[in-house]
Amino acid sequence: MTDAKSEQARQLLAVYDDQLRGTSESADVPTSMDGPVIRVEYPNRGFVSYRSLEGLDSAEVDALIARQRDYFAAKGQSVEWKLRGHDLPADLPERLHAAGFEPEEQETVLVAESADIAERLRGRASIDGITIGLVNDRADFERIAAMESTVWNDDWSWLTDDLVRRHATGLTDIYVAEADGEVVSAAWAVYKEGTEFTGLWGGSTLAEWRGKGIYKALVAVRAARAVELGYKYLHVDASDDSSPILQRLGFLAVTTTTPYVYTP
Repeated sequence: MTDAKSEQARQLLAVYDDQLRGTSESADVPTSMDGPVIRVEYPNRGFVSYRSLEGLDSAEVDALIARQRDYFAAKGQSVEWKLRGHDLPADLPERLHAAGFEPEEQETVLVAESADIAERLRGRASIDGITIGLVNDRADFERIAAMESTVWNDDWSWLTDDLVRRHATGLTDIYVAEADGEVVSAAWAVYKEGTEFTGLWGGSTLAEWRGKGIYKALVAVRAARAVELGYKYLHVDASDDSSPILQRLGFLAVTTTTPYVYTP
């Protein structure tokens, strides 16, 4: 990465930390506070968010981790501590592991300016034989869940209710890509109220439809919509498959994110 890009990445990380860590990460679900930690209570799983653990000594960090674990264990629920690669203390992964938290797959946090991506992908939102459009009813969300179940060879029926909940907030646009009436890909944009960020989620595509530009087309329509709505930045927690594609489009890697999960 060039010096100019490195500096841009540092600036984007600062904006990401300021706007997307802590309360804004959990604005639409019940929460409670424990010192610097925001304890998020999803229906079936806990989630731990925070802006910084600065000022805590080692014993205080260990006690904070243990309290989150024990709080959700008492409810019979697992809990995810979302660790970013630049979080301090540097030995936080080891402390989480010592408390019984296990790491899941690491992803790369990518950030870009919406207008830049929309311009780079101008004209890429249309693909012959593919129709891309917004959907807003449960039947379509069920079709998306069925497509995801096929992609991942697992039961993703839970996604239907998740998309219903997201859509009901008024802060999520859900798109499908269809070929001859079949959902072949889907993605959604989550507008983070009180911030300048749009989160890009989904994008899974049936195997036989990959390599045709559908993923880029879904990024293009969401970037254009973010610009239209006045959201300056796009962010993605990207898998190793998606990260190289998005970085070629102009997204910059600013940190990593790893879910550390405790299951009672």
